[in-house]
Amino acid sequence: MTKPVRASMGRPRPGEYADYAQPDIERVEGDDAIAALARQRDAVLALFAPLVDDGVRGLTYAPGKWTLKEVLGHLVDDERIFAYRALCVARGDTRPLAGFDETTYVAGASFEERPLDCLVTEYRAVREATLALFTGLAPEAWLRRGTVNGYEASVRGLAFHIAGHELRHLEALREKYLALTPS
Repeated sequence: MTKPVRASMGRPRPGEYADYAQPDIERVEGDDAIAALARQRDAVLALFAPLVDDGVRGLTYAPGKWTLKEVLGHLVDDERIFAYRALCVARGDTRPLAGFDETTYVAGASFEERPLDCLVTEYRAVREATLALFTGLAPEAWLRRGTVNGYEASVRGLAFHIAGHELRHLEALREKYLALTPS
C-alpha cells in the first residue's frame, strides 16, 4: 500500500482557532499536527495499556470531577466533533457549525459502565480516522476557514486544537488521576 503524500500545514496563527484554545495549542510541539496526533496516539495507548477496570473503576481526583473513563470518553467525543468540523471546513461548507456542551455529552454517555478496553479501542479507531482525514487533505484545504461555535477557525487550527486539548487532559490524567492508582 502506498503512503499518501501530504504537505506540512504549519502552525495556526491567532484567529484560526478559539481564543480559549491558545494555551492548549501552545502545548503542541512543532508545526505538524498530524505528527503530533500520531505521537499522542502512541502515548495514550501506552498510558492506558497497563490499566484494568478494577483499578480505575470510579477513579476521580476530587468530588464532582469526571472519572478517568469519562475523561477518555470525552477525548473521543471532542475529537469526533472537531474532526467533523475540520471536514466541513476543508470541504468548503460555509454553514456555521454549532457548539456542544461537553458536560451534557459525558453525562449522557455512560462511559463509566463501559469496559476500559472498549473505550481504548474506540479511542484508537477515532484517532486513526482523524489521521486518515488529515493525511488526505490537499495543502489548500488546511488554510480554509469556517465559523465554528461562533468563532472563525481554519482546518489547521482545528487539528491543533484536537492535539492541544488532548495534551491538557493527558497532563491531568498523569498528575491527578494516575498518581492515585497503586503501582
